Amino acid sequence: MRLAWITDPHFDHAKLETWRRWADDLIAFAPHALVTTGDISEGDDVAYQLRCLVETFDRPIYFVLGNHDFYGKSIAETRRLMIDLARDYDHLHYLTDSGPVFLTADSVLLGDDGWGDASEGDYLNSTVRLSDFELIQDFRADAPETWRTILQREGLDSSKRLQQKLVALPAEVRHVLIATHVPPFREACWYEGHITDDNWAPFFVCGHVGAALRQAADENPDRFFTVLCGHTHHEGDAIILPNLIVHTGYSRYGTLDVESIINLGSDGFRLPPAW
Repeated sequence: MRLAWITDPHFDHAKLETWRRWADDLIAFAPHALVTTGDISEGDDVAYQLRCLVETFDRPIYFVLGNHDFYGKSIAETRRLMIDLARDYDHLHYLTDSGPVFLTADSVLLGDDGWGDASEGDYLNSTVRLSDFELIQDFRADAPETWRTILQREGLDSSKRLQQKLVALPAEVRHVLIATHVPPFREACWYEGHITDDNWAPFFVCGHVGAALRQAADENPDRFFTVLCGHTHHEGDAIILPNLIVHTGYSRYGTLDVESIINLGSDGFRLPPAW
């Protein structure tokens, strides 16, 4: 089993020729499936790009959404559209709306969008103001005083959905691959080789998802949890517990890469660099 992982492609920033070369390279890797951890594009272009992926790659495509994917609409409307789109294509799977996907008898893939949920860092004194607040309807329609509540709600909702999937796993599952957009721990929130500070952490860490993952790993010491995420555009690995590791992927606007070709063997998931 070989899974191609991409994150934060921002296809709307890539030229057509760049997309074609990237698609050819990805096909040459011959993965069994594609996993993408959000920031596919923006607005209506998200659905268009997912259709292009389905029509280009004759294999399952598993995805979660990033904050950019919600631009121009509300969070709920965007998710409804993605759920409907995924149901139109047999190979397209929106993990936020899906149960665990069995890759082998003892290995599963599951996921959820996640959100920078103001649970880490110093939200009240942060100078960061993301474009999300202007371009996502939930924020634009409400006063700035409500934004923290919205962020925390989204992070908590993501953690509850993930918890339900994790608790329902049968005992024979030994390896769990989790796809999400926002790093679930501060230790996994990388930028230029360093982890985030209090100014950026409220918007770049999903602490509620991190708490759910830590609890699952604590309660299942013989089960190994491997997390894939992006959002920061800088790569790094973080070992949170002996059985919980987070891989944060790299991205740069205008370029398209394959983060890793994940190999699934009897000892779990291995993530060598693709290039």
